[in-house]
Amino acid sequence: MSDKAAGGTRAFQRNALAPALIAAIALFIAPALIGNEWFGAVRFVVSILALIVAWFAVQARQWWWVPVFVVIAVIWNPIFPFAFTGPVWVAAQPVAAVTFLVAGATIKSPAK
Repeated sequence: MSDKAAGGTRAFQRNALAPALIAAIALFIAPALIGNEWFGAVRFVVSILALIVAWFAVQARQWWWVPVFVVIAVIWNPIFPFAFTGPVWVAAQPVAAVTFLVAGATIKSPAK
């Protein structure tokens, strides 16, 4: 099945792709910023974009992504931050980045 409609236009749109790419970039940079005051900005960016991607998953009726991104939003929340440290926290950054990339590529809804 093709992603193109009969008129040659795209049959689907990937609304979650742009926020997912921005979050992934922030998360790939994040290990260098852990312990720095700039990591707070990473937390804001990631948590807000996680909720945006979750909303696009709801709109696309791909419900299985919603709990994943709610968990990411909670873990990276800047308001009541968890005091995670060590190699597991450093490794969680690229794991979350890859999660954003996979979701951004797979969450699609019919083009309007």
